[in-house]
Amino acid sequence: MSSIEHLRKQQVADKTIIIRKAAVEDLPALLDFEQGIIAAERPFDKNLKPEKISYYDLNDYITRDDVEVLVAVDGDKVIASGYAKIRPSKDFMQEEQHSYLGFMYVLPEYRGYGINQMIVEELIMWSQQQRLSVIYLEVYHGNQPALNAYQKAGFQPFITEMRLNLDD
Repeated sequence: MSSIEHLRKQQVADKTIIIRKAAVEDLPALLDFEQGIIAAERPFDKNLKPEKISYYDLNDYITRDDVEVLVAVDGDKVIASGYAKIRPSKDFMQEEQHSYLGFMYVLPEYRGYGINQMIVEELIMWSQQQRLSVIYLEVYHGNQPALNAYQKAGFQPFITEMRLNLDD
């Protein structure tokens, strides 16, 4: 059960956007969002397989206590998503566990209204309620809009992972 006991409502343009816990009934939209995320990330990572792939086990995430999957809705339409997942930290880190954010997606026609920020704020609150003191996320180096959005939310670049493709 979600620790977010309320639905967050906010006026965006002429619409009332509600942030709520995702339900199994949301899976068709969420699976489409996943493919939207993958399509957006393909230009940044030529190592992604060209066929249809999947990053997440969304059905499992929706039912787990250690993952908070949220959606933003406009009426009956699911328009955005994101999750926070409790992960074990590396043995040498001070915190035993941390929160990891992922699955951030907003339908194109709803971008620019702060909906992703609303979801991130709710996931930060959930992470605090889980007594976690550190939150991580990953973003492709060249994805400047995502970098800007997360920095606006208070995230700072932490470590740069580098890769050498020997086939190039």
